[in-house]
Amino acid sequence: MADKKKQLRTIDLPFVAVGPSGVALRDRLKHLTPKDEKVLRLVGEHQGRLASLDLKARCEAGHKHDNDAWASRKRDLTEQSSSRIAGAITKATHDQYGLARRCLLAHVHNLEAGIRTLRHRLSLPIGEKGSKRGPGGYRSKGEWFHKSRRLATLEHRLDVARDDWKTGHVRVVRGGRRLLKNRHNLQAAQLTEREWRQRWEAGRWFLAADGESGKRFGNETIRVTPDGEVSIKMPAPLAHLANSKHGRYVLASKVAFAHRGDEWRDRTEANRAVAYRIHYHVERGRWYLTASWTRPAVQTMPPATARAKGMVGVDTNADHFAAYRLDRHGNPVGDPRRFHYDLSGTADHRDAQIRHALTRLLHWTKQTGAQAIGIENLDFAAEKTREKHGRKKRFRQLICGMPTGKLKARIVSMAAEHGIAIVAVDPAYTSMWGDQHWRKPLISKTRSMTRHDAASVAIGRRALGHPIRRRTAPPQHHQSDGAGHRTLQADHGDRGREETRRPVAERAHDARRRTGTTRTRGTSASKTVRDARSSGTWVQGSLLDTV
Repeated sequence: MADKKKQLRTIDLPFVAVGPSGVALRDRLKHLTPKDEKVLRLVGEHQGRLASLDLKARCEAGHKHDNDAWASRKRDLTEQSSSRIAGAITKATHDQYGLARRCLLAHVHNLEAGIRTLRHRLSLPIGEKGSKRGPGGYRSKGEWFHKSRRLATLEHRLDVARDDWKTGHVRVVRGGRRLLKNRHNLQAAQLTEREWRQRWEAGRWFLAADGESGKRFGNETIRVTPDGEVSIKMPAPLAHLANSKHGRYVLASKVAFAHRGDEWRDRTEANRAVAYRIHYHVERGRWYLTASWTRPAVQTMPPATARAKGMVGVDTNADHFAAYRLDRHGNPVGDPRRFHYDLSGTADHRDAQIRHALTRLLHWTKQTGAQAIGIENLDFAAEKTREKHGRKKRFRQLICGMPTGKLKARIVSMAAEHGIAIVAVDPAYTSMWGDQHWRKPLISKTRSMTRHDAASVAIGRRALGHPIRRRTAPPQHHQSDGAGHRTLQADHGDRGREETRRPVAERAHDARRRTGTTRTRGTSASKTVRDARSSGTWVQGSLLDTV
């Protein structure tokens, strides 16, 4: 009895990604005096302590928090700082609490997925083989026992997480949980206690202010003039440290944003809102100023416009982007391209590698003439559990190492500056079907094709709205169009469709008539006995003498 065909999941339609909603610039605060650094540290410590107390109060309130509680928190903070600083702290607390709630919900879903897998495998006989539709049983009694213990542990964690979700309780660490855990294992983190303390204190400082349109230069708390002069409104307990009128402290450093400096200067001169954040990089011993503002909602490019000049399909991998140029009909043009990057090392190094690879990809896309990039809408949130992949530790590390979240934000924002649209497609079966239908046909003596290159072709065709297969299967009963036209074949009324092919001799005669040439080669003799001509005569011979 033949096996049933595998049920394919529904494939979502491609869509054009929404452009970036904000802009952020960064510049270094150079030539700061020792007094400037002392004032920045004191202000950061004071406001960081207020932010910690406000976050604690918000977490304790849980679901009982309302607008009146928010107003009460802001009034308490205003007495120790100012109304604008209090507003910035409470808004940051609200955002941090919301992020913690979203992470808690994702944690609950992750635990539920792991528990389902464990229960399924524990219910199967020991040693039963798995299939493509689901994993099999465990290999030995010992493994079955340890997995049953892990199931009990995950069920307990799930009960605790669900209780936290119902009560609104979250667990948040200002400065980062990873840095907090490094305190108990300084040797593995390669830090001394003094170095850890410096990073811990700098991570908990609060030196930020939201912008406000209509105010001078777009921000009253941290003000930056178009000439680059930076001044800070001192909180009430530190007002005696001000070196300028109206309780402000002017830094000796001046900033000059090299990237988008004209755009930032236009906003400040028009008194439009600009948010600023000052932070200290402990490893480098440098101070930085970040300016940011929101952009108005920009209408995305229509799909038909994005597909008009073809598409560049991009397959995301652990160490490179595989890209292929396709015309608007879905035909591959030229050779595949690969843009390599290295995701080992620190987070800054990984981020720089991703930005460099994306920059090369975007420049090559502009050279090809395409105005859209098709890329998979990857999301490995439910694919990282060790219960699903079992002993495939390297595969789990591979998935966890791919920065899908940062990649989405980076490529959308960088492509918007080049006028390139990003078309997100469903990643289902792109690697498998690309390898099946496109890898071998595109291999030549001068071109090598990998599975990833073929996947980029499949992604590009899906982004263009075409099926991944090069041509649909013919009708079932015969090769003609009696059962209807094929999916990719032109219909009767389509202009420029392919007509019935005429005989070779007739086409050759038309070609000679157009060019005005005559036939220079004689007709070749037929290779069949029936049509062969002979110049001799047939003579009946005498009968053979058989005597």
